[in-house]
Amino acid sequence: MPAETGTTKYGRAVDPVAARKALETVAHEPGAAKPDPIVVADHIVRTFGGLKAVDVGHVEIQRGVITALIGPNGAGKTTFFNLLTGFDRPDSGEWSFNGRGLNRVPAYKVARMGMVRTFQLTKVLSKLTVIENMRVGATGQKGEGLMSAMVRPLWRRQEEENTQRADSLLERFLLIKKREDFAGSLSGGQRKLLEMARALMADPELVMLDEPMAGVNPALKQSLLGHVKSLREEGRTVLFVEHDMDMVRDISDWVIVMAQGQIVAEGPPDSVMGDPRVIDAYLGAHHDSALDFEEEERILREAEAEIGHEHKETK
Repeated sequence: MPAETGTTKYGRAVDPVAARKALETVAHEPGAAKPDPIVVADHIVRTFGGLKAVDVGHVEIQRGVITALIGPNGAGKTTFFNLLTGFDRPDSGEWSFNGRGLNRVPAYKVARMGMVRTFQLTKVLSKLTVIENMRVGATGQKGEGLMSAMVRPLWRRQEEENTQRADSLLERFLLIKKREDFAGSLSGGQRKLLEMARALMADPELVMLDEPMAGVNPALKQSLLGHVKSLREEGRTVLFVEHDMDMVRDISDWVIVMAQGQIVAEGPPDSVMGDPRVIDAYLGAHHDSALDFEEEERILREAEAEIGHEHKETK
């Protein structure tokens, strides 16, 4: 089992402690080179009309650690996720997973390579039961072909093994009592748990979580935090988008900050949170600059004039 060996079916043993320690030598700068990157992206650009949503020059994701991707709303985080996982295509750029190029590789093939993701808005199959949702997440199923599906002995044992694995994951994610319920009947937090558990059916090497805490009640947050940490201890790599800064500080080993589609800062959580570039990205440049007396007077006059103008218009 991955939890015992620190490996996935895709190979390499990963020591999470050594992986975190290796980050101590990495420069705290955008695009910093990592000792053992699992994902490398170069010159990724995605535009929508006249808007350049993503413009990433270079970024590397360290293997075996938890990396947070943060930034203000509209920074391009989810779009970048979509590009890396094959759900969207960039205008230009190259990126790789375990040294294998992913340009023009469709999303389902990316997942088969060991790079899976969840979504900000959960994508459970509402009219299937919880256990059926879990079975769908398994890869390499012999019964998926039209002809083989009609010959049950060909795939019966594999399905039994998949079901056992699914039940084990449902126990782990505290969803076993919901096993036969329709997925559409689950709460928002339970759907997040189901989506994460289903992602693990593929035994992935890299798990990408898009705002895993969005819409989750406080009672389930701690449970989700524990599950994300356990992924790292199993030897997996985690990359997640999140707005909850307490969560980022709690579980991330490295933080990458996006603003206006670009990577503006990188580093450990404590270092990044105090970086002026990060503060400017969230609050605007020179938000804390001191104002002299004349500047304060000018701002007050402009505000009073605006209020007076609005008062005249309302008469």
